[in-house]
Amino acid sequence: MQVMADADGLALARARGARWLPVRRLRSIEEAARFVEDVGFALLFPTDRPTAPTLWEAVAGPDAVPFAHGMGDSESLVWSWKDALPEARMAWSGPFLHRRASLLSPRLLAALYPGEGAPDDHRAFSLSGDAHRIAEALLTGPMPSSALRKLVGDRSRYDRAIRELHRQLLVTSAGTREQRSGWPAVAIELTCRRFDVGDGQDHRYATARFLDTMVEATPADLARAYGWPTDLARAALNDLVAQEAAVRPPGGYRAAPRNAHPDTAFS
Repeated sequence: MQVMADADGLALARARGARWLPVRRLRSIEEAARFVEDVGFALLFPTDRPTAPTLWEAVAGPDAVPFAHGMGDSESLVWSWKDALPEARMAWSGPFLHRRASLLSPRLLAALYPGEGAPDDHRAFSLSGDAHRIAEALLTGPMPSSALRKLVGDRSRYDRAIRELHRQLLVTSAGTREQRSGWPAVAIELTCRRFDVGDGQDHRYATARFLDTMVEATPADLARAYGWPTDLARAALNDLVAQEAAVRPPGGYRAAPRNAHPDTAFS
């Protein structure tokens, strides 16, 4: 039984690699945007767990180790694109997927965005006072993270508050701002001003997008990735099975083989 399980795991890893890795390594921001649009979501850098597509592997290759020799060309590309992509409205950027630094395609962002698409969306959410204070400050326009930290007055409190806002997809990075000294500061912007969001969540599309990219997934996988309750994730996957858009083999759920890519199947 263990041999069969190992063989199944290896087959899934190979299928995911074939699904995630581009034919050739990314070398331009336009190629990076097309990669994110194709997979729907990506972490910036790989980890042992969770497993997900990464911008790093699409740039450097599947066997490269990030920062093994400091800040090289591939590291510089990933680090600059994480802010340049949302600035150009090509992908949302921030800690979201598995609570890690992530990129989302504009269409998946729209399917997941929980607000109405108004600058004051944050007022409808149960957030900390610091998170609300940051969101209110952003009503006037994007601000560098350094200025927002000063507004809160404490780095730890700022980090917690900005994570709250990112987790609700209410803010995104949007380029950088030069400072008098040190590294440039990330510019923070309201998501609704940078992207077309607010038409309502589309759990069906978001679930199909996840399943297509992950090849095979469980309700727990989906729930952890998007921050959904497990019951919601299970119901969304079962709905796809009921609609014959997914199948349920012993290991989890898979997109039905006859189904097209979610971006065309669920247009």
